[in-house]
Amino acid sequence: MICAAQVALDVPLTRLFSYAVDGGLLAVGERVFVPFGHRVLSGVVAGLEEVAEGSMTLKAVQSVPRDLPCLSPEWLALCRFVADYYHHPLGQVIATALPAVFRIPEVFTPAQPPLLYRCDDVEALLARLAARATAQRRVAQALAVPQTAASLRALAAPAMRWIASWLEQGWIEAVPETAMAKGKAATNAPVPNPEQARAVEAIASAEGFVPFLLFGVTGSGKTEVYLQTIATVLARGKQALVLVPEINLTPQAESAFRARFPQARIVSLHSRLNDSERAQGWLAAMRGEADIVLGTRLAVLAPLPRLGLVVVDEEHDASFKQQDGLRYSARDIAVYRASQEGIPVVLGSATPSLESWRNAESGRYRLLELPARAVPGAALPELRVLSMRRAPQRDGLHESAIAAIGRALDRGEQALVFINRRGYAPTLACGECGWSASCRHCSARLVLHLGARRLRCHHCGYELRIPPACPDCGNQDLKPLGRGTQRLEENLQALFPGRNILRIDRDSTRRKGAMDAALEAVHAGEADILVGTQMLAKGHDFPRLNCVLVLEADSGLFSVDYRAEERLFALLTQVAGRAGRREQPGEVLVQTQFPEHPFYAQLLQRDYRVFADRALSERRDLRLPPFAAWALFRAEAQQLDSALEFLRTVKQCFVPEPGLTIGDPVAATMLKKSGLERAQLLVSAENRQLLQRALAMAEPAMDRLKAGRIRWSLDVDPAEV
Repeated sequence: MICAAQVALDVPLTRLFSYAVDGGLLAVGERVFVPFGHRVLSGVVAGLEEVAEGSMTLKAVQSVPRDLPCLSPEWLALCRFVADYYHHPLGQVIATALPAVFRIPEVFTPAQPPLLYRCDDVEALLARLAARATAQRRVAQALAVPQTAASLRALAAPAMRWIASWLEQGWIEAVPETAMAKGKAATNAPVPNPEQARAVEAIASAEGFVPFLLFGVTGSGKTEVYLQTIATVLARGKQALVLVPEINLTPQAESAFRARFPQARIVSLHSRLNDSERAQGWLAAMRGEADIVLGTRLAVLAPLPRLGLVVVDEEHDASFKQQDGLRYSARDIAVYRASQEGIPVVLGSATPSLESWRNAESGRYRLLELPARAVPGAALPELRVLSMRRAPQRDGLHESAIAAIGRALDRGEQALVFINRRGYAPTLACGECGWSASCRHCSARLVLHLGARRLRCHHCGYELRIPPACPDCGNQDLKPLGRGTQRLEENLQALFPGRNILRIDRDSTRRKGAMDAALEAVHAGEADILVGTQMLAKGHDFPRLNCVLVLEADSGLFSVDYRAEERLFALLTQVAGRAGRREQPGEVLVQTQFPEHPFYAQLLQRDYRVFADRALSERRDLRLPPFAAWALFRAEAQQLDSALEFLRTVKQCFVPEPGLTIGDPVAATMLKKSGLERAQLLVSAENRQLLQRALAMAEPAMDRLKAGRIRWSLDVDPAEV
C-alpha cells in the first residue's frame, strides 16, 4: 500500500486530484506543490488515503514548502461548507480564501515582523512641522496611537518617506507589532447609555451560538456596543472578527479600535493591502497572534483558532455579496461560522436586510434595539420631501433646498448634497437627431467626464474623446443630459461663490490616501459643502454636518429589481443619518418628481418597521426571497442565441419536483456587457433545503456539459437579478 494525497487545486473542476507521497509525513491541511499537465500548481491536501501499489499510476507530490502552517480541520470544514452551499469547486474556494502568495508555486519568505510606529509627544512633533504641511501633520497626529505602515500610507501616499526621516531624527519610534501585544485592556471606554448597556450585557452573557440583530437608528452608538462587547471577549483570551462593508471605512475603524485597545494586536484584511501585508496579517490571525481581525468581506474566511465573537457592521449592505468568481455572501458565511464555532454573532444596521428582519421576527435571531441617538440632546433630523413639479429651481436644485443650504452655511455648519451618480452627466446627446453616446461593448450610455474631456463606460471601462460634433448628423451643439457629481459641484460653486466645495466620489478618491485626506478636510472644517455618492452614506460621523439634500432618488422607485425599494430606503436613511449627530438639529431634504408615491410617505414616517412589514407582506404574496430560495444561472456568449441555448441545456439537467420552479432562459436586463451578450435562468424553490437538493442532483449532469466558448456561472442567493 502507498499513501496518496487528495489535493484541492485552483482549477474549475469539482474533483480532488490524487498524488503519491514519496516518503516523509504529510498531513491534511498542508500546502504542496504538484505537477498538473505541463505546469506546477500550489494546492492544499484535503485528504489522505491508502491505495494498492500498482493499482494506479500517480504522479508524486513535488515538494512541501511548509511556509504555511497546517490548515486546521475546522477551517477546511468551513471551506467545504462554502463549496457545497455555493456549488463551487473546493480548490477554488480555498484559493479565494488564501492570500495570493500562497496560491502560486513559490515559497513565501515573510519579511521582518511588522512594525508599529508611534510618537509619545505628538505636540512636539507638530511644532517641528510647517503649518502648511497638512498631510504631514495629519500623519503626525495619527501617531498618538500606534499605527501600521498600511494605515499610515492610507492617510498619505508618501507617509513612509516622512516616517523614515522622523525615525532618523529620533522624533518617533518603531517597535515590532508583537512587542505591543502585552495586554488586552481597553482604555477610554465611555459609560454606555441604558440601551447600549443592555445590548452589551446580552451579547457578553450569551452562551454558545446566538445570532443577534442590533437594530439601532443612525448615530445610536452601535460601534460603542461592538467595542465594549469586544473588550469582554478579549478579556477571556478570545479573538474577535469585525466585518465592515467598504474598504474606505477600514482605516477609520482601525483608528477607533487602536485607540480603544492600544495593547491588542489588530490586523486589517482588505484588498488594498499588498500581497505581503495581507499574508502577514493572515498568518497572524491563523497563529492566534492577532486579537482583532478587521476587514471587508474577504476577511470572513480568515482562520482564527481562538474566535469568540463575529460582528458584521451595516449587515444590509450589498458589498458583502461577492459578484464574480466565488459568489458568496460574507454576512451569511459569518452567521454559519458563528454556528460552527458555537459563539455569538452580531449583525448591526439601522436598516436591516429583510432577510435578517424576518429572522428576528420569527425568533431565529435575537433582536436588540437602540432607538435613540447616543449623544445627549441629539435627535433624528427633520425630513422633508420637495416636489420638483412646477417648482422654482436653479440648476436642478429646488429654491427651498438652496435656501436651507444657505442657512446652514450662515450658521457655520456644513451641508451635504448627495447624488448617487458620478461624472459630469449621465450621457452626451444631440438635440437635432436624438443621437446619444453609447458604449460599443455594453448596453449602456457613456458617462460624460468633462474635466478629463472623455466619455467613459462605468461597466467595462471603454472610453472615447468627446466628439466635436454629432457623428450622425454633424450638429456641433451637443448637450449633456442630466447631472452627476462633477456638474453638481460646478453648479454649487456658481450658487455659493467663495464657499469651499469638496467632491467625494470614486473619481476624486482614486489615488491612494485621497479618501482619508478628504475626510480629514471635512473634520477640520475645510469644506463647507460636500458633494458625494454613496461613499459618504455610511459609517461617517461629521459633527458639523446639519443639512443634507438628496437628488435623483426617484430612479430606485421604478427599477425591475425587486430589491430596489429596500435598497433605496436603506440608502436614504443612511444618508439622512449623516445630519444632526450632535446637539444642533439636522435637516434632510429629498427632491422628487413623485411626491405622492407611497414610498415617500413611509420614508417620512421614519419607522423602519412599517416599511419592512409592508415589503415583507408583498414578497410573501409574490413568493419572493426571503419566502423563496433562488439560484441564478448566467451565461455570456458572442451571440444571445448561443447563451440561451446553453441555458436550455442547463434546465434539462434538473429533475422536476413539487415546490421547485425552473424558469425559461431570458435575456439579462443589461443585454450586452464587455462585448458579450448575456442571458440568465432562474431556479426558485420553496426553501433552501429543496433548492440545495435540486442543485446537488443536477450537478453531475451539469459537470458533463460542453460550454465551448460560452462563459457561465451559478449564483446561489443572488443579490441582483
